[in-house]
Amino acid sequence: MANTVSAKKMTRKIAKRTEINRSRRSRMRTFVRKVEEAIASGNQTEAAAALRAAEPEMMRAAQKGIVHKNTASRKVSRLASRIKTLSA
Repeated sequence: MANTVSAKKMTRKIAKRTEINRSRRSRMRTFVRKVEEAIASGNQTEAAAALRAAEPEMMRAAQKGIVHKNTASRKVSRLASRIKTLSA
């Protein structure tokens, strides 16, 4: 348990930041799941629209430090390539 005033304040700040990060991560995963579901349905236009909505959300999560920049880019790239194969 935190004893000093500054340590108590830090635990409050960490708890608040954790909640914000959890919310952002959950939001990003929701957008990715919508893309995955659209890919599974086989509808390329719907999947492409879902990806266009998900990409800024993923990049924002990377910018805020929720995920690494390369991780977000890799996920976008892999989703885009899966959508591209739907047409073939």
